[in-house]
Amino acid sequence: MPDPAPTAAPPAYFERLGSGRFRATEHTGGAWSVTEQHISPLNGLLVHAVDRFVAERAVVVGAAPDGLVTGRITFDILGVVPIDEVDVSVEVVRPGRTVELLEAVAVSGGRAVLRARAWRLARHDTAAVAGGAPDPLPPPDGLPSSPLSAVWPGGYIASLDVRPLRPPEPGRATVWLATPVALVADEPVGELARFVGLVDTANGIAVRRSPRQWMFPNIDLTVHLHRQPAGRWVGLDTTVVFGPDGSGLTTTVLHDLTGPVGRAEQLLTVRPLT
Repeated sequence: MPDPAPTAAPPAYFERLGSGRFRATEHTGGAWSVTEQHISPLNGLLVHAVDRFVAERAVVVGAAPDGLVTGRITFDILGVVPIDEVDVSVEVVRPGRTVELLEAVAVSGGRAVLRARAWRLARHDTAAVAGGAPDPLPPPDGLPSSPLSAVWPGGYIASLDVRPLRPPEPGRATVWLATPVALVADEPVGELARFVGLVDTANGIAVRRSPRQWMFPNIDLTVHLHRQPAGRWVGLDTTVVFGPDGSGLTTTVLHDLTGPVGRAEQLLTVRPLT
């Protein structure tokens, strides 16, 4: 008898195996190497872990949700991540009723591969003084999809619905992103985790030089938020700068369908491919 046809990867980036343990699926396949995870879904998974930690902590102490929201989260990429199992843990670094710092760490093969620190701030009604943000982007409705697969390989890139507002230029692009793939299979995920799980794509939408000739992976990602995002669409208004001595910077204004929500920065290590 012929071998059975291979089954499709499950419609999620991760499957939960137990408390704090997850298996990455083929949809996480990276752009620089298809045998490694693209870091973007793993970023979202760490935000999801922070959200779960906060919710479970409230249940344990029998309290209402603390009312804090994430205003900044920084991810430090500590190494390549195979498409395999990861363990995720969360701890309190700086407790507080109005300002709190949490840290989430992903471990693969016994080593830490991604570390995230999230500053959580108390909510206050500041609508009367809100202002200063850029204009909203035109909505994605009616824009044609333009897959990134012509530039980048991997399951993660293939999972995206990419809709540019205008043709990209070297180092400059503005796009809407969405994905039909869930972050974690059969598990509700918050708006911020879903949103952040797409943000690291920014470094790949406005390439200055061909990734077949130059490498420019990011070693970190910092997201600052002045408003909490909502909805399935992520808007990236991105500029990429290469410096003269091997460093670069990808800077992005982040949008949801209502308007800007914050900014993202990615530090790049730039080097020629030999």
